[in-house]
Amino acid sequence: MKNVSILLLPGDGIGPEAIAELSRVIEWFSSNTDLAFDITTDDLGGAAYERYGTPLADTTLEVAKKVDAIVMGSVGGPQWDNVERHLRPEAGLLTLRKELDLFANLRPATCRAALASASSLKEDLVSGLDIMILRELTAGVYFGEPRGIETLPDGRRRGLDTQVYFEEEIERLLRVGFELAAKRNKKVHSVEKANVMESGVFWREVATRVGKDYPDIELEHMYADNCAMQLVRQPKQFDVIATDNLFGDILSDCAAMLTGSLGMLPSASLGSEIDGKRAALYEPVHGSAPDIAGQGLANPLATVLSFAMCLRYSFNRQSDADLLESAVDHVLAKNIRTTDIAAQGVKPVSTSDMGTALIEALNELSTQNA
Repeated sequence: MKNVSILLLPGDGIGPEAIAELSRVIEWFSSNTDLAFDITTDDLGGAAYERYGTPLADTTLEVAKKVDAIVMGSVGGPQWDNVERHLRPEAGLLTLRKELDLFANLRPATCRAALASASSLKEDLVSGLDIMILRELTAGVYFGEPRGIETLPDGRRRGLDTQVYFEEEIERLLRVGFELAAKRNKKVHSVEKANVMESGVFWREVATRVGKDYPDIELEHMYADNCAMQLVRQPKQFDVIATDNLFGDILSDCAAMLTGSLGMLPSASLGSEIDGKRAALYEPVHGSAPDIAGQGLANPLATVLSFAMCLRYSFNRQSDADLLESAVDHVLAKNIRTTDIAAQGVKPVSTSDMGTALIEALNELSTQNA
């Protein structure tokens, strides 16, 4: 029996509904494999603000530092729009990422076969699409100093943010990219704006140097604007895209829409490996969707697929991750869909019905594989 510890952070909006279905999936793996889960559940974001007066309580952070992995739902909602910036739900998530030094954000853009026709691009362009976007998450323009809004002596006002990267921050991100590519299709696109930004020149320099340590991996440099164009022109040319915080934010959302639904996409945020263990946070790409919260309409599959990434990257359970991803495909192939991915003429199922279908698929597939 292998014991693993998980902190579940349901968060706000549809997060608790999705995490509820994930809990059923975790229970299935607990009952049908040799994994034993030690689960702690706590609040994050707006829910934490209401309970603790802060979007991330110190006690929650202490637990987060000790567990093997964190799986969260989503944070945010209009009811917290007018609180101070450092108390907003998103501030809790940013603090969690920063405190755990979760620098490597993995956002796969995978077009599942049953949803290829739902993409905004022609089916032949996205069928079989499997891109991994690797976004640097704890530095760059979102964290650089100086930043702020100020009034100059002559009365003019200006807003400023600073793009800053240290060499080691770029290097460790690129090394993760090359290691990912080694297990995939052996190609890395390093993306920046070296034509107009000094930080881009520096990024390209470091990427080139690091690439020499991985002679079996093809390295191609690409400007961020061209990368955005190529994602909608010929997306299957990409394997791993490694880029900074700002460009990664934009490009991963662009790539998400190639797959047919934002509600289907998982993500992982990983820290450095220390003594064989690395901090890790897994979360769906979609937001809290407060407009449908509590109505049983939420799609839990992105959260479930985030747990599949957890099985793969934190627990080294490749076959279990494959099984869970196959169960998702199995459900979709049966045309079982929540509202966000239901095709015309298909009656959508509820959040809990989707969870039930997943459990049935896991039972069916595990019996076939036995």
